[in-house]
Amino acid sequence: MGACPYCRSATLPGDTICYSCGRVLPKGDRASYRLEQQFSKSKANKETTYKMAAKPSQRGVVQTHSGRQRNIMKRRKNRFRSVAMLGLVAFIMLSPQAQEAVFGEFGGVDEFLKSQIAPYHVYPNEATYTLSKIHDVTANGISSQTENILIPPTVQSTLPGAAMFAYADEPGDATPGVLQQTLQITLAIDKQDINIPLDGMPDRPFSNAITTANGHQVWWPAVGEDQDECPLAKCIKVRTNFQNGGSVRYALNLHMQSTSYSWWDDGRVDARISGKDTGINVDNSGTFEDLARRGNGVRQSDFGGSLWYDRGPGAGFAINAQDAIVMATADTIASSLPEGSSDNAYAFSRATFDYLHAYVSYDREAPSPARSGPACLTAGTGDCDEQTNAFFSILRTRGVPGWYAFGVLGDPFFSNEGWEAHAWGYIQLPLKDSWCEERGIILQTCYVEAQVDVVNNKWLLSTPTAYMDWVEEADPSASLVNRYYYPFDSCSQPCDFDRQKSYETVGVVELNGGTYKVKMYPETW
Repeated sequence: MGACPYCRSATLPGDTICYSCGRVLPKGDRASYRLEQQFSKSKANKETTYKMAAKPSQRGVVQTHSGRQRNIMKRRKNRFRSVAMLGLVAFIMLSPQAQEAVFGEFGGVDEFLKSQIAPYHVYPNEATYTLSKIHDVTANGISSQTENILIPPTVQSTLPGAAMFAYADEPGDATPGVLQQTLQITLAIDKQDINIPLDGMPDRPFSNAITTANGHQVWWPAVGEDQDECPLAKCIKVRTNFQNGGSVRYALNLHMQSTSYSWWDDGRVDARISGKDTGINVDNSGTFEDLARRGNGVRQSDFGGSLWYDRGPGAGFAINAQDAIVMATADTIASSLPEGSSDNAYAFSRATFDYLHAYVSYDREAPSPARSGPACLTAGTGDCDEQTNAFFSILRTRGVPGWYAFGVLGDPFFSNEGWEAHAWGYIQLPLKDSWCEERGIILQTCYVEAQVDVVNNKWLLSTPTAYMDWVEEADPSASLVNRYYYPFDSCSQPCDFDRQKSYETVGVVELNGGTYKVKMYPETW
């Protein structure tokens, strides 16, 4: 045993550094010499071969073969973060007041630690922007084609027809918040800007259509089954008439104002986001049986069935709660819940959301037709609508209603590269009887209908970065969904013309109310 010539600490034969002061030891024995020579001859390890620093400085600092100084006792990456975390955890462990404050927001130490290192999305609280939906149509031998472009709905925290939170001792319902509203609509075609009424009213029938310089026609009729009417909801109909082939571009410019909203009552929800005070969590959630007693059971009847959208041989039902892998997955999720929570509608739905994050990856090269819920679970991957198929398939094994929302997704800062077509969902969850009765809320109205976006980690959350076109209506055949995906009067897929669709942000995006993080880690009970 020897001693370090700098700090006189004990060293062992073969040591190349002093583990007390971190300085390189001189070649005092053959073992050390052979070890250094061996490393010096290895090209891959040259950068880890050290020479004695001419002027040893702080603890652990040595000089590399290139002459640069390096502290081999220090892990530079994340060192400050590790020390800060250690200090914070120690403080929490020692301070009852800090424990109470932190655990009131988080489920415990484990959840708190996960929250510090979890990946996250950043969203603006409020945004005003102009989205341009651009359509490029090429004739390919046809003389005309008509496209139905949906007029954006005003989206509220309570969906139309849903009587949520009606109070027994007060007139009317709770005032819903506005999540998406349209400020201006302009259709640009043939170098002409046509102003469209915000709600498409009053109707403009085909007999009064606007005709452009090149013979294209624009009108916004009533909703109906006639070919010159809107098949889904209020829309703008654009008929492109090709005299000698060629192509045409038209753009729907939508000036929108959107705000964030949460139906989740939890410490993770940023205090600036509306809705939390009347939100749901595992403690105030009702049971699966309560779903039939909320909203007269309409949503469960319309969107709680075990099978939806039969796409034919080879594709099967998009949502299938009867499939073996779906039922087995649902049972696995249910068995993971704590005792007494097996029939808690919120707990099961949230655990399903977390399960998909853990076991199903996002697929940017998803096949066509889209995978069904069972196929998505089997593959362990899926895009937005495929993972939503899986989510709904699992929920419907317990009768939890789930239905689609369709639109366009933008990135947090609305860059032109960030827009893409998107599908996500709504679910209905009941609040428990005692919670409702304490607040004087009529039980039939005591529930939430909330947005869930599995692939973007948005749990019971609406953000301004999701522009909504249309919310699915009850339709077991899914013919309405087909009309959304193929919005043309004269064709079904494939069509005998080419149409490309793209999106751009026009002008300045105004962000208000700051931004907030939505972190991805499972909820603990």
